[in-house]
Amino acid sequence: MVECIVVGAGGFIGAVGRYLIGLIPLKEGCPFPIKTLMINIVGSFIIGIVAALAMKSNFLNPRIVLFLKVGICGGFTTFSSFALETTVLMEDGKMHLAVIYTILSVTLGVLAVFAGQAIVRKG
Repeated sequence: MVECIVVGAGGFIGAVGRYLIGLIPLKEGCPFPIKTLMINIVGSFIIGIVAALAMKSNFLNPRIVLFLKVGICGGFTTFSSFALETTVLMEDGKMHLAVIYTILSVTLGVLAVFAGQAIVRKG
C-alpha cells in the first residue's frame, strides 16, 4: 500500500509538471507538437539518470526509485498524448509531420535515456 502512495505522489508531481508546461504559450498555428516531444525527451533523460543511479549504487531506497521512475517520470511523460497528436496530424493530412514526429520521439527518447545513463556512468 505504501508503494501505491509513493507512486501516486510522484505521479501527481509529474502530471502537474506536464500540465504546467502545456500552458506555455507557443506561436499560434504551429501544428508540430513540440511541447509533448520535449516533455517526453526530458522525461526519458531523467529516467535514464534514475535507472543508472539505481543500478550503480545500493544506497537509493527502492521506494525513492519507484517515486522517481514510475511516479514522476511516468506521470510526466505521455505516450497517449504522443499517439493522439500523431493521429491528429495524420487525420489533418500532415503525414510528413506525423512521420517526423514519430521518428523524432522514438529516436530522441531512446538517445535521451542513453545520455542520462552515460552521465551517471562517467560520474
